[in-house]
Amino acid sequence: MPKFSVVVVTAIPTSLGADGAGAFVKVDGRESLLRGVDMFVNRDGVSQIQLVVGPDRFEEAKQKFGGHLSFSGAKLISGGLGWFDQLASAAEKIAPEATHVLIHDAARPAVAYTDLEQLMADADKHPIAVLTTPLRGGIVETEPSGNPLTLHSGKLFQQIVTPWALRKDKFLEMAKNKRDPAAHEMWLIRSSPLNIRVVSPTDASLAKSMIAMLPKPKMKAADNPFEEAQW
Repeated sequence: MPKFSVVVVTAIPTSLGADGAGAFVKVDGRESLLRGVDMFVNRDGVSQIQLVVGPDRFEEAKQKFGGHLSFSGAKLISGGLGWFDQLASAAEKIAPEATHVLIHDAARPAVAYTDLEQLMADADKHPIAVLTTPLRGGIVETEPSGNPLTLHSGKLFQQIVTPWALRKDKFLEMAKNKRDPAAHEMWLIRSSPLNIRVVSPTDASLAKSMIAMLPKPKMKAADNPFEEAQW
């Protein structure tokens, strides 16, 4: 069974076409980055969680979230300001026992547990597995000036989202080279369109609604009343 090291990154993943720093945006009273960390806490197979924050906000994050992260078993580390810089900082501290690494954009607080379970299950079958969401409608390719070139059907494209699951050697290679894997190396997993990225209070309000719509994990029934009473 794979052993996962989780890297939650607060930098903007510009290589994936994202913009806007949403990791610190509050979603229903809690910062998106905390929700990003908590989805991996107490999950089977996860042996390490790192939250990477830029040096400009590290002390603030330490004061505000240090207690919660310590209780959750997550480690707060200072990385660079860029996506690949933060991955490189986390790569230096990957637990030796980890066989795989999960990368997650801290500005994505609404990931269905079923999608995460599928991703972790597929990690041992493919060197790189990533979640995707469907595009709605068509898209048009444009020149840098904005002039339209070619119209494409949305059915031919998928949006890459996080988390990603990478075999450890693939993650270390990515962090060292500071370059995303080639598309042909990726195993794509179609996931819930509720996995949105927050960059503003308006997004946060929408994410709150999305989280309420996500399927909930089935609770294991207690074997006896005494076991239930312990909780």
